[in-house]
Amino acid sequence: MSMLELSNFVGGALRASASGRRIDVFEPAVGQLYATAPQSSAQDVAEAVAAAQAAFPAWRDLPGSERAAWLNRIADLIERDLELFAQAESRDTGKPLKLARSLDIPRAIANLRFFAAAAVQFASEAHVMETGALNYTLRQPHGVVAGISPWNLPLYLLTWKIAPALAAGNCVLAKPSEVTPLTAHLLAERCIEARLPPGVLNILHGPGSEVGEAIVVHPQVRAISFTGGTMTGKRIAAAAASHLKKLALELGGKNPTMVFADADFEVAVDGAVRAAFTNQGEICLCGSRVLIERSIYPRFRDAFVERAKRLKLGDPVAADTDQGAIVS
Repeated sequence: MSMLELSNFVGGALRASASGRRIDVFEPAVGQLYATAPQSSAQDVAEAVAAAQAAFPAWRDLPGSERAAWLNRIADLIERDLELFAQAESRDTGKPLKLARSLDIPRAIANLRFFAAAAVQFASEAHVMETGALNYTLRQPHGVVAGISPWNLPLYLLTWKIAPALAAGNCVLAKPSEVTPLTAHLLAERCIEARLPPGVLNILHGPGSEVGEAIVVHPQVRAISFTGGTMTGKRIAAAAASHLKKLALELGGKNPTMVFADADFEVAVDGAVRAAFTNQGEICLCGSRVLIERSIYPRFRDAFVERAKRLKLGDPVAADTDQGAIVS
């Protein structure tokens, strides 16, 4: 199978990094190198910011209905190629193909459509003061904003950041995880096919320690949405503080599943197994601990273990696989 060469997406075009450096991308299920992606740097960030700034005035001034039409057009193209995207996500992450096909890619499409609808329904507030004056709120786009997404739900969470930002009239720098770059590359290709105005969306590949940090500290990046580890989130918050940038941080956690004696037993067992093992447990709401009321503990423990034993570990593309490969 030929090696895939992925590209950045800057100013409406696919391109290599400014330095020409590349990073290796491995397929978790078999441990083989199957693609390379650009190793972007501060220079690539500067070029992407310039492209986004150039696109911003026209994008900001578009009616919400026209921005919605662009988002729906991209959603249509992903939906047309759903199987291709699902195969790419399964290959990138090691997750079962049936999960990518039934959940991840459909949810990415739904994200685009949801925020397309929101683009024509932005609300405001107004109230009359005692003196007869009228106070009202205008919500305006920030300008150039950034979305940095993780590897566990690559397209799902990338579109969860991109879609609302574009709907609100911002232009976006998006950085997918360097571990799982393939669906972001496919998204860039669909944006080109849709003829999305150049610079409205820019996608940069590479490690967070280099390109991610350059995005965060760039003075013209006005807001940042990050999903990932707590330590990285702390560094982003510290770097953004001096510029008072707006931040949305979804960071790591340890989520308990709590089961009480009065719960519907079968529903609770199924829910606890699903919470613990869906997506190989690599998910933001993974039930990494189960806290069980003492009176039902032995029964629940045994039922939980039995259900877990039924899960089939295997080739991610096999139809009966429940657990694929962890990402690394």
